[in-house]
Amino acid sequence: MARIVNFDLNHVCMEAGLESPLDEEGVHDSFNQLIAEQTQSGGLSEAVELQQLQRELDEEGQDRVACLSSPGREMWGGRWDQMEDEPEDEAAQLDPLIAERWSSATLRVLSSMPSRTIGRSRGAIISQYYNRTMQLRRRKQSRPSIRDFSRSARPSIRGYGVETDGMEADGAEMSKRDRLVNNLQNLSVSDRVRMLRAMPLSIAEKSELRRLALQKERRSFSGSQIPCCSRLKYYIIIAARQSWYSWLSFLHSLQLWQVPLKRVSGRFGTGVLSYFLFLKTLLFFNLFLFLVIGAFLVLPQAVHPPALLPQGRAPFSGLELLTGVGYFSDSVMYYGYYSNLMLRKSFRDDGRGQNLSVSNATGLDGASQRLSYNMPLAYFFTIGVAFFITCIILVYSMSKSFGQSFRIDKSHGLLAVKAFCSWDFKVIKKSSVKLMSENICTQLKELLAEVTHKHVKKTMSQRLWRLMVHGLAWAICIGSTIACALAVYYFSEFMHKDLQERVRSLNKDPLSEEASLLALPVVVSLINLLLPGLFNAAAWMEEYDSPSVRTYVAICRNLMLKVSVLGVLCYHWLGRVPVDRQTLNLQCWENFVGQELYRFLLMDFIFTCLDTLFGEFLWRLFSEKVLKRSRRPVFDIARNVLELIYGQALAWLGVLFTPLLPAIQIFKLLLLFYIKKGSLMLNCQAPRKPYRASQMTTIFITLLCFPSFLGASVCVTYTMWSITPSSSCGPFRGLKTMFESGKIWVQQLEKDNPNLSWLAWAHSYLVENPLFIFLTAGIFLIVIYFHSQVVDGQRKIISLLQEQIENEGEDKKFLITRLQSIHEQKRSSPRRLTSQDSTC
Repeated sequence: MARIVNFDLNHVCMEAGLESPLDEEGVHDSFNQLIAEQTQSGGLSEAVELQQLQRELDEEGQDRVACLSSPGREMWGGRWDQMEDEPEDEAAQLDPLIAERWSSATLRVLSSMPSRTIGRSRGAIISQYYNRTMQLRRRKQSRPSIRDFSRSARPSIRGYGVETDGMEADGAEMSKRDRLVNNLQNLSVSDRVRMLRAMPLSIAEKSELRRLALQKERRSFSGSQIPCCSRLKYYIIIAARQSWYSWLSFLHSLQLWQVPLKRVSGRFGTGVLSYFLFLKTLLFFNLFLFLVIGAFLVLPQAVHPPALLPQGRAPFSGLELLTGVGYFSDSVMYYGYYSNLMLRKSFRDDGRGQNLSVSNATGLDGASQRLSYNMPLAYFFTIGVAFFITCIILVYSMSKSFGQSFRIDKSHGLLAVKAFCSWDFKVIKKSSVKLMSENICTQLKELLAEVTHKHVKKTMSQRLWRLMVHGLAWAICIGSTIACALAVYYFSEFMHKDLQERVRSLNKDPLSEEASLLALPVVVSLINLLLPGLFNAAAWMEEYDSPSVRTYVAICRNLMLKVSVLGVLCYHWLGRVPVDRQTLNLQCWENFVGQELYRFLLMDFIFTCLDTLFGEFLWRLFSEKVLKRSRRPVFDIARNVLELIYGQALAWLGVLFTPLLPAIQIFKLLLLFYIKKGSLMLNCQAPRKPYRASQMTTIFITLLCFPSFLGASVCVTYTMWSITPSSSCGPFRGLKTMFESGKIWVQQLEKDNPNLSWLAWAHSYLVENPLFIFLTAGIFLIVIYFHSQVVDGQRKIISLLQEQIENEGEDKKFLITRLQSIHEQKRSSPRRLTSQDSTC
């Protein structure tokens, strides 16, 4: 906050004095202590001259020097103290105000500013209130924490050999040093360490101060006998603290992929790191889905397997790993395996147990106790609750990411913090030191790239040319995306008709039929592999100046491709297949859709591995061996992230039809992490233009929430509410929609117990009524919108405050320059009078 510099010797604060070392406001608002020090050292005449200069400035009536304020006095003071020790030419390059040769009066005014007097006031307070603080500690018999003291009462280095005027003698310097060491010795260990860290001294000086304080502390301990109880208490506290720190360190080491992520961040920067962090986030989402669905669906059905058909389960041939049919069709992997009956477990009085799967309780006598599990209801509510909790987690993650990334952080300030405060001195292992140095070096490169980035002004012809190039590139990308979507649509229709013809034909080849099932996934995966290369060529033609802008544009184009392809596929799975289930001779169309999603997910993983092999590894070998170049490919963040989002959308779509699809997605993500990480370290190079990806994680979470999760939720909800399930398989057989299972359960509860009629009312108005779902979704969107608006308002306020601080600094420079010009006029006027008298 701004402070007022007052040059009046008769100010109220001067008369009142400072009665306590904790009176920080008195120290910060009044600078008469400095004038008093100058008076004691023979500077009274200078103070009077300064007061006379103030009266002359007040008579001018134009510049109010007495109300000079400086919100950034700490920074100004630190810079001025450094300038005094530097050569004049270097100081002049850093600040234009230093280039002037100020007069003694102007220098005294500058020395009276808040940024110059706070440190000296601290030194004076240490000398003045040393005895009082020692008496206070003796009375309380305990050492207060440093947080209980104001900034003005803390030990200061201003009194320790860093005075700029050079008037202190050697004996005074040693006495101040001894007082500082005594003050440090009387602090607690944590406060002492914190104080030494805060001192802007060299490591050698800090080590010397710490050594002297420890020596005095050891002498005091050796000279005084500590009671046994106090010593035991001291050892117990130390042991408990070390155990707690060891436990925290152990928990920190259990974090997944901690060391590999640090290596990626150190060598390739935060942009590539954001991809692996996003992959880790998707892994946790799928782990949550797998645990919920496995506990409430897969495990109960595996314990109570349904009766299979007379022909039994098909033998395992190995081709099922690619197609997902055959042996896997009659397993807990797919929707059709789950029963629509009540799973009951009976316990008789004679100790024998009997497992039954019946639809009612008539098969058990009164001497047995029954435990029932409604599988249709569990299937419906497990999928619904899992999606609802996932939605809450996504919204919370997105809101939190908005607050963390969209903030005002100047690159200059971050650069100073990263350069002086980022090293952890507790790291002693050679590998950890190397890893930390690489990480800090990469982050410094990113910050320096932002600082040195300059916006070049272009002429009108250059702008028109760039606009034409951008328009042509976007036309190529949009046209190719529409063409690919139409190609997927017509090819899926062709494969649908081909499947119908195969059902009607008498000559059937099982191998060709299963191979034809892979045609559509292979074509779609091939499009997803090749078309991003066209997008990269268009981006190369556009020649973006900022790498981050180029990444965001590539993400937008890849997202457009993935959304259009998934939209066509959803229409194929939910529009064609359920309608033509009779012509396709499908007894369970849900199994067919689940198998399609399994094949798409598997083909996406295979083509990703092929792209890693041919696009990165072989290209590196070709470049090094044939082209004789050391240039390596750069990791494509946009394409790889959209592949993750595409795969996760397939996993969310397939949860209803393939409950074990999250487990397959977990296995895929684990393999993908190590494959991508190994290829990155071996085949790729860091971006030639480093950039700081401060908002990429927020954009990834947003894209995961709205196009991916929202689209999957709409498709799953439409399937549950509108499409008729199969009549011969699955937990919802015999029902018009999957949604009726909950309605039947509520009606049965109301029939058995009339007191639960309120539950039927709540189900009809909260679950059956789509208005409640729309209101819930609207509330989520409103929360996200208001949170983003609050963050945006905070950014605007911070930017305005930073602009105000900059303006205050400019006002300060202007007032100092004005003060110097007035003083020069005052000095030149007597010279002119004397010259005129001499001429006369």
